[in-house]
Amino acid sequence: MDFNALLEYACKCNATDLHIGVGRQPVMRVGSVLDVIPGTEAVMPRTAEEHVRAIVDDSQLETLRSVGEIDFSFSRSGLGRFRANIYKQRNTFGIAIRSLPFNIPPFDSLKLPSVIKTFAKRSKGLVLSTGPTGSGKTTTLASIIDIINSERKCHIITIEDPIEYLHRHKSSLVGQREVGSDTRSFSNALRAALREDPDVIMVGEMRDVETIGIALTAAETGHLVFSTLHTVGTAKTIDRIIDVFPPNQQNQVKSQLATVLEGVVSQQMIPKRDGSGVAVACEVMVVNNAIRNLIREGKPYQINSIIQTSTNTGMQTMEASLAELVVSGEITQDDAVLRSSDAQLLMQLLNRRW
Repeated sequence: MDFNALLEYACKCNATDLHIGVGRQPVMRVGSVLDVIPGTEAVMPRTAEEHVRAIVDDSQLETLRSVGEIDFSFSRSGLGRFRANIYKQRNTFGIAIRSLPFNIPPFDSLKLPSVIKTFAKRSKGLVLSTGPTGSGKTTTLASIIDIINSERKCHIITIEDPIEYLHRHKSSLVGQREVGSDTRSFSNALRAALREDPDVIMVGEMRDVETIGIALTAAETGHLVFSTLHTVGTAKTIDRIIDVFPPNQQNQVKSQLATVLEGVVSQQMIPKRDGSGVAVACEVMVVNNAIRNLIREGKPYQINSIIQTSTNTGMQTMEASLAELVVSGEITQDDAVLRSSDAQLLMQLLNRRW
């Protein structure tokens, strides 16, 4: 199969991901399982390069050869949009393709706690969507941005690498910038965005201290800022932000973060018990005065106890979400324990419900 045939077959099977690597048959991820594409042979180096040339232009190929990897999005008529990461490995090429839906999923279809929807009503501050790769962080933010786009008249700027969901102008004006083709870096684009009269800024990922610093400043100066981090849990998220700064700046950052942070949503995707797909487990923190004080005092490890006792305001711990999925029969107890950061608390919650 040539590249287009592989992509077409993967789409036909409703695969979320397609992987091509030298020395093995192409594989696709359906649900949470990787399956070999039938009728294919092990990919040779020359074939891998032909697959690469099917989706990159000359400048992208030059970047790939010099840098070693490249991340971008592309479209195929009749199939959809895709995110591609091509990388050099053992002097050959590897390809990872992820399918991107044309339409932004409605928030209610994501099966997330309804309190998350209220973050779209904020006028300023910082809201973070966190979790490992493939946990749905970008989809959650896209859905929230779409609510703002539909309900408010404002200027929204997104900075992404690459652009995944396409936002059409609705009630709002939406500008989307892609790192690599529209701007050199997240930090450059974010700094420029502050001079572009935005109301809402979505930063695809806070990768470095400069981007985090500018995002905090943007939230502090009256903008509503959304972004993602590859962390699981609110305490680890807060620690990660503070720890990227030099020790002599961390007290200032704690104070700044305590002032601007509005909420953290932490997600994990877990295989369903019946093998039909994945279920989402979600922790939600809505920042209140008690949490602001803990951040300021450098005690994020105590935040979990506040989340546990604030379910009446819509907050929920990851363990409560995992327990609910186990009790409802969607996931196994073993999978829940593997993804819990507090297995003892998880078992206490399960014992109360059974």
